[in-house]
Amino acid sequence: MNQKRSSMILGFDPGRDKCGVAIADKKGDIYYHEVIESSQAILTINYLIKQFSIILLVMGNQTTSKQWKKQLENELLITVPITLIDERNSTLEARDRYWEMYPPQGLMRLLPKGMRNPPRPIDDIVAILLIERYFNSIK
Repeated sequence: MNQKRSSMILGFDPGRDKCGVAIADKKGDIYYHEVIESSQAILTINYLIKQFSIILLVMGNQTTSKQWKKQLENELLITVPITLIDERNSTLEARDRYWEMYPPQGLMRLLPKGMRNPPRPIDDIVAILLIERYFNSIK
């Protein structure tokens, strides 16, 4: 999985139990996204920084962000600038995005959009949205 590319951005949705990570280039093309256990976050992010030549880490600014930011600054093997992004309503937005990325099948299609719950955690999709919000903030 050696996918060295220049100017990649890592989105990070930190949480107490699980975190979302995503990687996109400057055009917004997504190269990787995954939900990981919080205990594996630093290890995973260090790995991804090396694999993808990350130049910036964007993360949500809510729940546990201050502790995570400090921990990342102390434990990342390669120093990467960290930008905090407003993550209000990102979970609701990620739920809608999930169904765009993975259209409902079978009977699930008949349920109204607001009643559908994704069958898996969507923290990685929140991380994708954080990257998009970062791009929108610099336009």
